[in-house]
Amino acid sequence: MKELDALATRLEVLLENVKEQRSTLIPAWLRGWKSPWTGKHKGGELISEGENELFELGIRTREKFPQLFNEDYHPDIYPIKATQVSRASASAVAFGMGLFSGRGNLGTGRHRAFAVISESRASDSMLRFHDCCQNYKILKLTVSSAFRKSQEPSVDKLKEPTLNEITQELVKRWGLNFTRQDVSSLWFLCKQEASLLNTTDQACALFSPSEVGLLEWTDDLEVFILKGYGNSLNYRMGVPLLEDVIQSMEQAIKAEEDELVPGSYEMARLRFAHAETLLPFSCLIGLFLDGPEFEQILKEQPLQLPAKPPQKRIWRGSTVAPFAGNNMLVLYSCTANNTSEYFVRVLHNEHPIPMAGISLFVNSDFCPFEVFKERIAAPHLKHDYNALCSVESDQSQQIAPPSLFSRIMSWIFLADARQTQKSEL
Repeated sequence: MKELDALATRLEVLLENVKEQRSTLIPAWLRGWKSPWTGKHKGGELISEGENELFELGIRTREKFPQLFNEDYHPDIYPIKATQVSRASASAVAFGMGLFSGRGNLGTGRHRAFAVISESRASDSMLRFHDCCQNYKILKLTVSSAFRKSQEPSVDKLKEPTLNEITQELVKRWGLNFTRQDVSSLWFLCKQEASLLNTTDQACALFSPSEVGLLEWTDDLEVFILKGYGNSLNYRMGVPLLEDVIQSMEQAIKAEEDELVPGSYEMARLRFAHAETLLPFSCLIGLFLDGPEFEQILKEQPLQLPAKPPQKRIWRGSTVAPFAGNNMLVLYSCTANNTSEYFVRVLHNEHPIPMAGISLFVNSDFCPFEVFKERIAAPHLKHDYNALCSVESDQSQQIAPPSLFSRIMSWIFLADARQTQKSEL
């Protein structure tokens, strides 16, 4: 909000400097422009578009897995947890209203009440592990640290040539003496207008399509280095969540083998958090990598940065962590000769996606559960969360279809977006 108010003041100065020239190049909307969010003192809430997205996602999830969601609601059968952030809990409520719509007696939509549980932000190592990890918090705040703050200048340096090039082009194109900071703020405005106002003919129209592609790449670089594969601590903090996945699947297998009656045990485990949760978890299970890259992260070797356009790249923020981004890990059972074999399938934003760590062993979206445990989970679970996150730890220095069974582990992460002010996804 403050950045856009500052941009409005800056545009006034730029236009004042050229008012005598009466240039026909300058877009009319720039004259007298004010931020649409001027005077708004609070933000961070889930906006109506986000509510609709999560509500519809809940409906689609029930339709996709009818065998899992045909039981009457009970908090032990469908436990729902959200972080202690209002936007995340609102996302859980919107999703649950869609998931359980028509199953109750409330209102014309026959909605029903359901429980959403939150842990304290100070102790939620499952969904807000980045807040509970002391190493990560200290490294964010300490300028001399070997991780985040020391990485930020290098990120800026990586982005600087591209921003300088685009700044020069915008100065020539529009006849205004833009600075690199002006271009950064205009790009931020472009994303706000496009995502929140469905407007692409103002700030976004200042940039050519190739420039938009380059600016998206600079955003992807920052996310990759500071939240993704750029440092092993970024994602290894997420081991408590990965442990929870394995434990929940093992419980489901035991329920199947003990021949428990459906409705007497947990059918789906639903979690709602943020991009800071979704991104590390996606990295933990080896999404958006090729096979050799997965071997590199297991050996603590640094990965190549996302390729600059026009080269193709796998890592894109709009794909990795979009609005209402979600990962669903689904456990399947295949029975033959009176024995059951179990498989894991990963859906990212509702679509099957391969896990790089098993590509050499399994030529399918369906990964045998034991292979998933051995190849995907075990290399990370050898790291202890407390050891990773204690102040004394030096981990921060490292660079880094069968029949459907009765289980779906679904973590629906609303990235810090679809709020009144957002910069991304």
